[in-house]
Amino acid sequence: MTDIALSASRIDEIELSLLLEAIYQKSHYDFRGYSQASLARRMEQAKVHFGCSSLSMLQHLVLHQPSVFRELLNFLTVQVSELFRDPEYYRMLREKVIPHLKTYPSLKIWVAGCSDGEELYSLSILFREEGLENRTMFYATDINPAALKKAEAGIYALDRMARFTENHRLSGGRSSLSDYYTAAYGSAVFDKSLRARTVFSEHSLVSDEVFSEVHLVSCRNVLIYFDKALQDRAIAVFDQSLVHGGFLGLGMQETLSFSAYADRFDVFGRTEKIYRKHMRHHTNEGMRHGRP
Repeated sequence: MTDIALSASRIDEIELSLLLEAIYQKSHYDFRGYSQASLARRMEQAKVHFGCSSLSMLQHLVLHQPSVFRELLNFLTVQVSELFRDPEYYRMLREKVIPHLKTYPSLKIWVAGCSDGEELYSLSILFREEGLENRTMFYATDINPAALKKAEAGIYALDRMARFTENHRLSGGRSSLSDYYTAAYGSAVFDKSLRARTVFSEHSLVSDEVFSEVHLVSCRNVLIYFDKALQDRAIAVFDQSLVHGGFLGLGMQETLSFSAYADRFDVFGRTEKIYRKHMRHHTNEGMRHGRP
């Protein structure tokens, strides 16, 4: 038999694939459809953090030390955001989307992939300023339990507030951001009332089901970490969750243009990446084709 020499990069690909399969088999978290290039970069950081010389060694720790995976989850998921990130997105919501939402007697808003909660608090503040808070329920979901705990706590470093405040101003904020938090010991603690109408829940866009009768899904800078098949899976979940005429907000680097479900939405804000589900569309079509 002839030995087949594999390049270092190919070995890395195999190790990463085996690690993701081990995570799925052991913990039922499915990262196999995530962008491999992005995961590879983050797993290099994880190797250093855990003192591993290879992903195979990291895989061994994941399989035999349960606490390792809980910590590794912070590397597998990206927790990078800020309040009112991309202010033009929130200004578009405020000026063009909110007038449509005001026609409903009650509202459901789904913040999918809420990370540490910055997007949730941005929307909660916006809806309070626009007089919709009392008729709105927010659903903040993420696959990372540690991120959900941070989101529910609503505590951020005080030195981030200057950037958050400027973003809020540029988004058309009707008050001072400082009205919504108190400063203590180098941290900004956001008012508990902002999350009084929020349900925090673990949810995976890879494997979990829909939220019914949602009027706005805001899922920003999550799909860029998925491969094409998983992006389509997530968009199908959003499509089935949204009411007819409901809105979908994505990140500035994301688009529905190449999705299998693009024909179910109209472009509502091209630059801001806001889409509107058709007023009438058969949402069970994907189910008939074996899609979620």
